[in-house]
Amino acid sequence: MSELVEWNGLLVHQSYAEATHEARAKVCNGCGTSGWKGLLVPETMWGLDISPACQNHDWDYERGETKEDKEQADMLFLRNMLRIINDHGGWLAPLRRYRAMTYYNAVAEAGHGAFWAGKGV
Repeated sequence: MSELVEWNGLLVHQSYAEATHEARAKVCNGCGTSGWKGLLVPETMWGLDISPACQNHDWDYERGETKEDKEQADMLFLRNMLRIINDHGGWLAPLRRYRAMTYYNAVAEAGHGAFWAGKGV
C-alpha cells in the first residue's frame, strides 16, 4: 500500500488523501459493514464522530492485499480513533477509548471476511 501521510488530522495512506470524494464514496460506507448490519454500529462514541477513521479503514480494506495489510489497516484504525478521541478530550475520553478498543477488537477478530471479500483468495 502507499505511504502514510497526515490528512485532516488523521494518518492515512497517500492514495486515500489523493482520492476524490467520489472515489472514496464508492468504497467507504462508514462504521460497520454495508447493509442493515452496518446500521447497528454507531458512527459516534458518546456524541463524538469517529466516521473519518472508519472511512479510512474501509479504504485500507479495499486496497489491502496481504494479511500484513489487514493488520496495518486495523492498527491504523485504532490509532486514528484514539487520535480523534484525544484531540477532543473531555471527561468522556476514557469511555470513548474503551469503545475504540471494542471497535478495534471487532475488526481484528471478525474483519477477515470483509478484508478478503472480492479479492479472489
